[in-house]
Amino acid sequence: MIRFDKVLTSVLASLLLNIAILTAPVAVAQRAVNAVSNVPDGLRQAKDLDVVDPGKEINITVHLKLQNQEAFDKVVDALYDPASPTFHHWLTDADIQKYAPSKEQAKAVRQELENHGLTILSTDKNGFSIRAHGTAGNVASAFNTHIHQFQRDGKVFRAHVENARLSGSAGDYVAAVAGIESHAAHPLLSRAVNFNTHLPPPPVPLSKVQSSGGLSAYITDQILSAPTTFNFTTAGASATGGVCTPTPGAPYPIGVYFGNVYGANPALVPDYTPSQLQALYGLRAAYNQGLDGTGQTIVLLEGFGYPTIEADANAFFSLTGLPLLTPSNFSVVYPEGEPVSPSAGVLTGWDIEIALDVQWAHSIAPGAKIVVVAAAGQDNEDFENAISYITDNHLGNSVNNSWEEDTDLISGPLEEQSYDRVLQIAAARGISFQFSSGDGGDGGLGSPIGAPGVPSNSPHATAVGGTSIVNKINASGYEPLGWGTSFVELNDSGLVDPPSPSFWGGGGGGESVYFPKPFWQSALPGTGRQVPDVSALADPFTGVPIVVTVDGVQYLEAGWGGTSLASPIFTAIWAIANQKAGHPLGQAAPAIAGLRPGELVDVLPLTSPTSVSGTIFTTNGSTYYSQTNLFAGLLYDATGFTSAVVDFGGGLDQAISFGLDSSLTISPGWDNVTGYGTPYGLAFINAVAK
Repeated sequence: MIRFDKVLTSVLASLLLNIAILTAPVAVAQRAVNAVSNVPDGLRQAKDLDVVDPGKEINITVHLKLQNQEAFDKVVDALYDPASPTFHHWLTDADIQKYAPSKEQAKAVRQELENHGLTILSTDKNGFSIRAHGTAGNVASAFNTHIHQFQRDGKVFRAHVENARLSGSAGDYVAAVAGIESHAAHPLLSRAVNFNTHLPPPPVPLSKVQSSGGLSAYITDQILSAPTTFNFTTAGASATGGVCTPTPGAPYPIGVYFGNVYGANPALVPDYTPSQLQALYGLRAAYNQGLDGTGQTIVLLEGFGYPTIEADANAFFSLTGLPLLTPSNFSVVYPEGEPVSPSAGVLTGWDIEIALDVQWAHSIAPGAKIVVVAAAGQDNEDFENAISYITDNHLGNSVNNSWEEDTDLISGPLEEQSYDRVLQIAAARGISFQFSSGDGGDGGLGSPIGAPGVPSNSPHATAVGGTSIVNKINASGYEPLGWGTSFVELNDSGLVDPPSPSFWGGGGGGESVYFPKPFWQSALPGTGRQVPDVSALADPFTGVPIVVTVDGVQYLEAGWGGTSLASPIFTAIWAIANQKAGHPLGQAAPAIAGLRPGELVDVLPLTSPTSVSGTIFTTNGSTYYSQTNLFAGLLYDATGFTSAVVDFGGGLDQAISFGLDSSLTISPGWDNVTGYGTPYGLAFINAVAK
């Protein structure tokens, strides 16, 4: 059985390829599309695969310059300023159309496109953009450039290699273009893995789960267990609870480690149920007041769709005691028609993403309607078109996007500005689009500003970062940490001397090199838009299960996470906040930035007093390894994190970290792993519902 599982064991090697980015010049101020060059800076970090086939058919969306972009920007900003008389007075179509380009300008752009062999597909309802279809050769000719294919870190994308400008005077009317530069949107899924077998937790037929007592027979919320002692020798023998000094005559070297234990029961996957996560986010009190998303619609923007979305979700909800989906509270919309192949979503991994989004958005806000909007493809132009479709038809006020395309060190002005144009209109209409912040930590690997993903870096989007949630040892309750997973190999059928650390994955974030800070981030460091804004559970090693159909059989799959989980969790909580307010709250990020202490849980660096440490004894003496020593080389500016020993079986033992996210750092207040913090119950809901 072949599964699409995102195994990140090679993340460190992949991220090392980013080091060259650090030498590339960056400009924080937003780059103009019709400047001397709008060629993406990141092309110098990619391999040129030569010119795209001129006959390749593509769609483009041409965004026109507004009558007064500066005035429109100020009007939209005022909607999010509590001191403004227009605070939350969302714009109507008539309001927005006041800023539309003239009919003559739009006509000139359409005519120029048609002169180059492009077919006009549509014009958006506000007259801000024109969508057209043609060949790559048509587009290259129209925009006086050449379009090449590139490869970087295993991803293939296309981009123009000379400044792209529409021919003739019509070029003066163009603000941005989607589709010339094209990056595929990919789900930000992450899965816990056994590093001995290199496999995720085995899938369990749903029928077996149902007959064996339900989820409790397969998962546990006891992430960490009491500390114990581990002895490792050169022969690979290990024992727990042993003495802390080597036995006389024992073979050398020998390692004696002491610390917390992760996943002490190998028969159970450390995961949370919907009921447990509802409690961890303080939502029971909200539910008791009738605040469960009733009257709201959560929109999930996905790729392709897959045939058993509703059946899989209802199997999960039957298992967990949640209300079922019906035609009255669930639908799937295809803005461009259903994909040619019904299995497209399964083949590309979007089935797992959709299952995760539907099952966990509904788990958090069980009273809300769910609408899945399935794009026909997975490049930026497809998804931008879907964003416009959601906004134009006002399908809902809280929209989840568990995907990204690339970092803004790689993406160029045409793509980034195109995304921001459609998201700004959504923000003007009072719609909040949430985006996952990424699963690879700092995409710039140690750069001073990080490398946020696109489009989570848009100032008109809300970026959702990641946390881990672990139980307190020898105390009741749980605590969040910033999601950052690293491993230190302690024993591999024999003592590892010295211990070997490596970064595995963590929430993305950093400072945009394209967008300046929006006004509501004025108190934050730097000059570029900072990511993320908020955070929720993402660590797959403290993850969740889903139900998904594989080859006609429904399975329970445990150990799922990634910021693909964090985003629907927060999107559902934001829908509940909209219900409480009784009106659309609009983009979440500005409201979050304005919260006071106590209205959001600040995720702090936490160090367990029983984190992993140990001593390696040799014939020449002994070497002590504190937690800091064990994870040396991965610490950057980290001031605190927690670790535990995990026994993967087969003689493989490693230390796992919680709260150590590459060069990104968890700190009091806003930080580039968890944003301003994580929401909790009525304190958060009441604070933002204004």
